[in-house]
Amino acid sequence: MKYIAGLLSSLVIVAVASAGMAWGQANPATLNSAFVSNTGVDSSGPGDSLLVIRKRVSEVDLLLTATDKHGRFVQNLNANDFKILDDHKPPEAIVNFRRDTDLPLELGLLLDTSGSIKSRFDFEKDAAIGFLQHTIRPNFDSAFVEGFSRKADLSQDFTDNLQSLAAGVQNLRAGGGTALYDAIYRVCRDKLSKEKSLRPARRALIVVSDGEDNQSQVNEAQAIAMAQRAQVIIYTISTDDSGLILRGDYVLQQIAESTGGRAFLPYKLKDIKSSFDSIQDELRSQYVVSYRPADFDANGHYRPIEILSQKKDVQLRARKGYYAPSE
Repeated sequence: MKYIAGLLSSLVIVAVASAGMAWGQANPATLNSAFVSNTGVDSSGPGDSLLVIRKRVSEVDLLLTATDKHGRFVQNLNANDFKILDDHKPPEAIVNFRRDTDLPLELGLLLDTSGSIKSRFDFEKDAAIGFLQHTIRPNFDSAFVEGFSRKADLSQDFTDNLQSLAAGVQNLRAGGGTALYDAIYRVCRDKLSKEKSLRPARRALIVVSDGEDNQSQVNEAQAIAMAQRAQVIIYTISTDDSGLILRGDYVLQQIAESTGGRAFLPYKLKDIKSSFDSIQDELRSQYVVSYRPADFDANGHYRPIEILSQKKDVQLRARKGYYAPSE
């Protein structure tokens, strides 16, 4: 009897300790799932008393940009100024709402180096360097630089060193086909995914391209889905200088809007710099709302998000949805 009692006591200790470890290792960042364990009574046999109760706690962090009818950032919103529908239902609870200007930035700069952009490539590189120099704060933010044509060229990995980032941009060379979707898919999966980050940070990808793709193995929908799984905001800057909105421009708009970012379609070469300046301003002028979705199920399915403004003439922008984790 002493042996049995001792064994049961050990099992209870192991169960509680394991639950504590699981809780301690859970990631409280965007969209997380943790398990809380408590002991109770479960009659699995005469004299036995062991029960582990598991309760799922799921929380979504949503990055939100608010602008007025003139495109200026609105910086005085509160939680009553908008409504959220997650999978077509209001959230179970709003956990937190705040201006979010102080998180470190983890940025990817993805530059199209295909043959079609040779004539304006030098100007694009100069504008990109200026953006990095005005955006990345040493010892706080970090960025990487990658060019892509038919294949990718990581010319500078994550760093906060501005000289290294500038050199990474300058070292890119133009020429070849275009595998835009492959490049987005890969950097979101391998470099910007939340799981790859070692700290809470705002992760964004800036894509400079004409939006044309003739080499990718994945399609546009797959690239967008990977960005949504990785919870990466994508900003796109079109290099099309025809003065028209072409098919590639629509592609860039779709990619940006699906991830909560914004597409820029400069009509003149000099407007590319203004596009970079606007991205820099937006990265410092956003909100984060954290909420618990209603009827949440960790089934790996896509859950659409709709956000509705309660204030006249205020436009809200956020990612269009996310994928629930799988158990």
